Amino acid sequence: MSPTTFMTADDYRALVADGFQRRARAAGFQQWRTEAAMTGGCTHPIRLSGQWAIQDTASGQVLGSRSGHVSVPCGNRRESVCVACSDRYAADAFHLLKAGLTGDTKGIPASVADKPRLFLTLTAPSFGPVHNRRAPHGKAIPCRCGEYHHPDDPRIGQPLDPEGYDYTGHVLWQAHAGDLWHRFTTYLKRYLAQAAGLPQRLFAEHARLSFAKVAEFQRRGVIHFHAVLRLDGPNGAGDATPRWATSDVLTDAIRLAHANTMLTSPKVDGRTWELAFGKQIDIRPIRPADAGQVEDDQGVITDDRLASYVAKYATKGTGKSEAVDRRIRTQADIDRLRVTEHHRRIIQTAWDLVAPVPCPDCHSEGFHAPEGCGCEHAQYCTTCNNGGEVTRTVLWHRLHPEQGDKPDPLDALKPRHWAHMLAFRGHFLTKSQYYSVPFRQIRDDRRQYRHEEVLDELGVTDDSITVINDWSLVSVGHRTPEERELAAAIAERQREARKHRQSIERKD
Repeated sequence: MSPTTFMTADDYRALVADGFQRRARAAGFQQWRTEAAMTGGCTHPIRLSGQWAIQDTASGQVLGSRSGHVSVPCGNRRESVCVACSDRYAADAFHLLKAGLTGDTKGIPASVADKPRLFLTLTAPSFGPVHNRRAPHGKAIPCRCGEYHHPDDPRIGQPLDPEGYDYTGHVLWQAHAGDLWHRFTTYLKRYLAQAAGLPQRLFAEHARLSFAKVAEFQRRGVIHFHAVLRLDGPNGAGDATPRWATSDVLTDAIRLAHANTMLTSPKVDGRTWELAFGKQIDIRPIRPADAGQVEDDQGVITDDRLASYVAKYATKGTGKSEAVDRRIRTQADIDRLRVTEHHRRIIQTAWDLVAPVPCPDCHSEGFHAPEGCGCEHAQYCTTCNNGGEVTRTVLWHRLHPEQGDKPDPLDALKPRHWAHMLAFRGHFLTKSQYYSVPFRQIRDDRRQYRHEEVLDELGVTDDSITVINDWSLVSVGHRTPEERELAAAIAERQREARKHRQSIERKD
């Protein structure tokens, strides 16, 4: 094919097929496929080199060993990065949530299913009207722009008036969303204590608020919080809930906490924002797991599939339409992003919010002028190393020496560090200590299960053996695009097989 000849679609497909065939015929392909299947089809596996051995402690005899190269999953929870590992994370999230909902597993008693439990959704406020597709009673109604939007219309979530949209307020709210949730739970405990006639300091001696919370990104680039709230006794899931702690009491306390939760943002260009959750709030009771749907005709949430419903948000995170998978390092990274103009402006606003400021010593009247501003004739500046600009924290310390080593309030939010997350600084799945087991325990249980499986095959116990592990990192990711595509196909095949098994189990 000459350099001036364009490749047709058929030529491209033939080239790709040829690449797959060459990889399948290459030496060691069967071993590679076996290792790829063992990682679940991870598209960014971690390749290790070293050895593993089990020795008899008394005699020193090697009972089992392996050496050479192994691949382990990357563990990334983002589906856009690795389908296989995000599936595993979603499964772990499901078990974590389900244990706290129905109990009788992971050390959580079955009695939690009879406790007051609510499913709560907290929304973000409006920062300007956006295109949307509303169907309040199952029938679509026109958007504010006057059109009917298709569900996949790329304009959904985009501002009607980009110039009038409050991007600074948007970024500040996102950066404070985690703090708003923390204050909300503090107020919630306060109002629960008041309902029980208790001082707030004594609430923990009579009851405990347990929760699991998931953050979901909306198409307009802000998050909503979905949470399961449960009222326990003072010692957690295994302790009986006080008689006064009912679902109605919890509902009233939530409404009061929602109405009073507010934070004041740091100053930006002399202005502050009053930050609060949106006016829309959804509170629904959860009944025991005896139905096969997420919600019944009365709007009551059921346990049976609620964990799956909530767990999907733990891996949804930020998709390609909302944000990016890796941190922003430079302005050039922003310029190269393949996102909508709305999301690019959110990221740009977060990036610019803590931009360096003119050095107060050598550029007191503005930034360095390329044509010359006099600083080139000045002595060496120890404040900015003659760079002409400093961080906001340096200037903050100059203006507020009484604050000591505290950073500038805006710098403390680290909007540049979290610009790729549209300034959201929290985790997508968080829980209170006593709601359920931690992810660590679920992963440890999985490792222990495999460990005991090996011991059973060897006919030994932990007391009589010594395990030797010595591994070092070799590389990350597959060596060729063909391997990555083949691994993705393995992951998809395993996912479909798992769905088929689950569908059969539900019918049974």
